[in-house]
Amino acid sequence: MAYRELVTRPVLNWSFVALAARTPVAMAPLALVLLVRERSGGYTLGAVLAAAYVVGEVVGAVALGARLNSARARPHLALGLAVGAAAFAALGCAGSAHPVLLGALAVVAGGAPAAAPGGLRALLTSLVPERLGTQVLSMEAILTYGVWTASPALATGLALGVHPALPLLLGAVLAACAAGGLWALPVGWDADESDREGASMLRTLAGAWPVYVTGAAALSLLALAELVLPALLEQRGIAVGWAGPVLAGYAVAAAVGAFLYGLRGWPGTLGTQSFVLLLAVIACVAAAAVLPGLALIAGAMLLAGLLQSGVQVTRNLSLRDALPQSALAAGYSMLYAAVGLGYATSATLSGVVQNATSPSTAVLSGVGFALLLTLVAGAGERRSAATRRRATRADQAVAVASGAPAPDAAALGAAAADAAASGQAGPGVAGCAVSGPGADEGAGGGGRVGAAGE
Repeated sequence: MAYRELVTRPVLNWSFVALAARTPVAMAPLALVLLVRERSGGYTLGAVLAAAYVVGEVVGAVALGARLNSARARPHLALGLAVGAAAFAALGCAGSAHPVLLGALAVVAGGAPAAAPGGLRALLTSLVPERLGTQVLSMEAILTYGVWTASPALATGLALGVHPALPLLLGAVLAACAAGGLWALPVGWDADESDREGASMLRTLAGAWPVYVTGAAALSLLALAELVLPALLEQRGIAVGWAGPVLAGYAVAAAVGAFLYGLRGWPGTLGTQSFVLLLAVIACVAAAAVLPGLALIAGAMLLAGLLQSGVQVTRNLSLRDALPQSALAAGYSMLYAAVGLGYATSATLSGVVQNATSPSTAVLSGVGFALLLTLVAGAGERRSAATRRRATRADQAVAVASGAPAPDAAALGAAAADAAASGQAGPGVAGCAVSGPGADEGAGGGGRVGAAGE
């Protein structure tokens, strides 16, 4: 089994650093709400602070991720995590401070370490042979979903059972440990800026926009699951307390799905896989909005989680194929920002609709938004694939005109088949031989699962 080859000291060291870096991110929104809930208007203030944290994540991922030096990423990542740790500690110690100060600290806590998810993912893929790319990104998704399964319960237990500030103080300790743990990892990874062929970083990153849109669509569905599910259960006459177990089951199913995806190769290009999986997740969430009974709703959400992890892994693989090595960490950070925007936009849309109509209608409106993003991304993938095919034919024509041997179509087809068999088919090879969307995130690592996980 290819997963066994990942059991090496560098990958294990990376896993501990990633666990320490991502747990504070997963706890932060709920921890901020619990920090101020006993103040006057506490829940409203908590929601504002959580939104400020997400804004900090998005801005930090865009502004800092693009400036990450691949050859010496460690000092950059460590400084961001250290500043984030200080901001978490300040929030924990200043729970009664003025809301403006708390908001500013929340922005810093979200923004300062926002380059870490993309940088750590790029570092992880540099630690293993390229043929293990699918397995190592599946492993990362399993770790991310595990963190997101445990973090809400951890934050709630510490805040309500011990002290409201304790989740944030624990986040500060973990972020500081992650900063120190970076010295057990390589200082960076090899990347030659000439691989962008003279294009600016911004232009290079913009070329992968369909992958970012796919990530936003996927996390918009997660926002519906997390934020509207309690109201949906209440609408169906089901105890709201079941929302926690259903969401925990969603995360566990997603971890199982990530493991299963990495076990073998799957048919079709990465873009096709991502497109089909995302449509299936949309169908599952829509079904949960209209099905009666807890068992049916829970079943739809479990299936959605199982398929959602495949979307995460395929978009991360697709981004790796779509961008040169020197732009990869910045691309992962852009994806992190995109999934945060998708989550926030869907949360806002569903909240507005829910104020005017039923929770089930709010879910369906969010599903429509995700479907629109998915179709836009799919159209972009097809256009990118067509552009690559035209470029390949032009290169062949130039080779023939210059007297050089043109690439053999049969060889291209064989290379595509080999890549697909290893689970690595992407736009660089399979896109030349297979019609359909070109190539397709992460944990992420983002603020929400995969924003993760983005």
